[in-house]
Amino acid sequence: MSTASIEGIVQLYPNAKITFFGSSISIGILKNHPNATNVLEVNRSFFSLYKFAKSLGKFDLFFSFRSSVRSSFLKFFVSSERKYQYSNKQYFHGHQVEKYMQFVCDSINVSIPSRKLKIYKKNNNLNHIRPRLGINPGASYGNAKRWYPEEFAKVAYELSDEYEVFIFGGPREIQIANDIEKKLKEFGLNNYRNLAGKTNILELVDYISSLDLLITGDSGPMHLAAAFQVPTIAIFGPTRVEETSQWKNKHSVIVKKSLDCQPCMKRNCPLNHHNCMRLIKADEVLNEVRFLQESFCSIK
Repeated sequence: MSTASIEGIVQLYPNAKITFFGSSISIGILKNHPNATNVLEVNRSFFSLYKFAKSLGKFDLFFSFRSSVRSSFLKFFVSSERKYQYSNKQYFHGHQVEKYMQFVCDSINVSIPSRKLKIYKKNNNLNHIRPRLGINPGASYGNAKRWYPEEFAKVAYELSDEYEVFIFGGPREIQIANDIEKKLKEFGLNNYRNLAGKTNILELVDYISSLDLLITGDSGPMHLAAAFQVPTIAIFGPTRVEETSQWKNKHSVIVKKSLDCQPCMKRNCPLNHHNCMRLIKADEVLNEVRFLQESFCSIK
């Protein structure tokens, strides 16, 4: 969600040479950025962060979109006269994309117009004949954000005559992806691929950008889809729609309940019933798929 702000910075400084650093996943989607001169993975240990900061050389500007203690530590040792770090306590209203944009504007006293998320690719979309449906059951934030594998499987089965099905997930989502695959096998479905744990971030970007429809929880792949305007059904439970929904995707529909306990923002349901997800059924999601298909001719 910081990519809109990064593009704003590049608009201000079109010839900027940018060093991106962060976790392997966060920097993975930035490797093809045309202004990137270095894309570096950061080790989490404080001693490694210190050595890393000292090895970078001097910058004209430093931005951190993280508000963690480690980011503060890194900022202290990075060599730059102008250093700015995002703060959750300072920016707590609006969408996360807007918060990041306001952070940049406040830091260097500029006004940057709102823009879409932007991810650069080297590869063209993967060739395919049939429309593609992506199923993304995982969510790194916690189990409370995850819809149920049997419901995902029901949706995939009902749409399998129209779409080739792809199941996505990282190493921590292999089990839930396998549970979906098991249900699909029980339904007698064979036009699917289970890619959980089998793609790196750039490969995932290629797959996501080639989709004709994505069904997902509130997750990183959901935001990747927004960058490519992929028609998306986003299933929300404990998190704030106004803060982390797809940004500027005209082809996005949100499915959620309106319970008194929402949004709790917890990693696991504090009431032990998980009704915000449990009460959402496959038929409800399928109804929204049909609505999306009728509304946007891009889905055939």
